[in-house]
Amino acid sequence: MGRWEPGARERLVVAAVDLFTEQGYDATTVAQIAERAGVTKSTFFRHFPDKRELLVAGQETLSRLLSEGIADATADASPLEAVAAGLERASSAMGPMSRELAPRLKAAVAASAELQERDALKSVGLAAAMTTALVARGIPDPTAALAGELGVLAFKRGYAQWSEGDHDGNGELARYTLAALDELRAASASLG
Repeated sequence: MGRWEPGARERLVVAAVDLFTEQGYDATTVAQIAERAGVTKSTFFRHFPDKRELLVAGQETLSRLLSEGIADATADASPLEAVAAGLERASSAMGPMSRELAPRLKAAVAASAELQERDALKSVGLAAAMTTALVARGIPDPTAALAGELGVLAFKRGYAQWSEGDHDGNGELARYTLAALDELRAASASLG
């Protein structure tokens, strides 16, 4: 096993998702994931504290990109326009590997209560990151929280449509997340 081979983190995520799909989350061990990825168990633990955290690989990066996009939005941007800027920035981090893994990851999460719980916590973390970034722009907390929640819903809806769609390479994730945000904006306007 090559201890210092590049891409170990990505290989661990792919190996875990494959094993979760093949044999279930509960039946999969860290040793099996490491073996499938071609690394040692200690390499696994350098990247992840436990197998559950594989689900949220990249959450810190995603939260940072959402926050940066919101912070960099034009000064006159509305809260949802700022969220759109965050979604566009974060979407840039999602490449072909994310799109390929999405259906298998969705199946693994659906089959495990523990992974469903971790996925829910991920959504809370992303909403908190967007809310904090909006408050830093001077948006009142209730408005910022609502816009952050809509941002998470738009990201999840857009990501699901992107990952389930035609894989011909035409569709960038940003197109899907921004369309989902527009849908949610229209839906919320009809509530009033």
